[in-house]
Amino acid sequence: MIEILHKIIESILPFAWVKYDFMKNALLAVVLVTPVFAIIGTMVINKHMAFFSDVLGHSALTGVAIGVILGFNDPTLPMIALAVFIAIAVTCFKAATNAASDTVLGVFFAIVVSLGVVLLSRGGGFARYTAYLIGDILSVTPNQIFVLATIALCVFLYWIIFANRLTLVSVNSSLAASRGINVLLIEISFAVLTAVVVILSIRLVGVLIINSLLILPAAASRNISRDLQSYTIWAVIISLLSGVAGLVASYYWGTASGATIVLFAALFYCLTALFRMIRVRLN
Repeated sequence: MIEILHKIIESILPFAWVKYDFMKNALLAVVLVTPVFAIIGTMVINKHMAFFSDVLGHSALTGVAIGVILGFNDPTLPMIALAVFIAIAVTCFKAATNAASDTVLGVFFAIVVSLGVVLLSRGGGFARYTAYLIGDILSVTPNQIFVLATIALCVFLYWIIFANRLTLVSVNSSLAASRGINVLLIEISFAVLTAVVVILSIRLVGVLIINSLLILPAAASRNISRDLQSYTIWAVIISLLSGVAGLVASYYWGTASGATIVLFAALFYCLTALFRMIRVRLN
């Protein structure tokens, strides 16, 4: 299947970098992961959860540490398990205490970051795990592409089924509850989905910038959208354009792909913010 996709890419893209398999794999990964980030990012912004995705990203360090301690050769499962646990714990703790979101997230952020650094720095070995901080989408494998495709399918199905309920919960949770929606269950399911997507993308874009890749395209889309449908569509378009442009630019510039993609997303945000300012003044 990957070979067929490679041939299709080679036939439609007349560029020098297309001859490299690692670039074709990276392009497939970008095309799969950026729409997923855009869709999740729209709801993350609607629910004021920008800091939440940052907490999940940094929990990867602690997940890696737990995996190493338990003897896992691949720490992906411990990373996912910890992120899911944190997602559920944050959601339930916030619901039970009615504490402010930023306070709860600040507490969990401090715990996961400090615990991860302490565990990974034992014996001076922290430098071995810096790859998780930066990420490397150019090293994506066919197996990882298959996993990303599966995740993308799950996210799209989830969105089709729960988008309206998620939107209502984010706008007015009391009204959603009065309509028979299990608010806590919806919030937990979205938090778990976000956790899985974030953790499975860590190795591609890195802990330090994954939150930016979630937030910037959705924030840019919000500047130019007038309704929920256009909000989602523009977020996907901006995320895809940022991903492809950043990947190609990083090849020619010799820069880190994930960070370059984020810079293009930031550029789109600045342009859309300028557009919004002009539109407001004209109106």
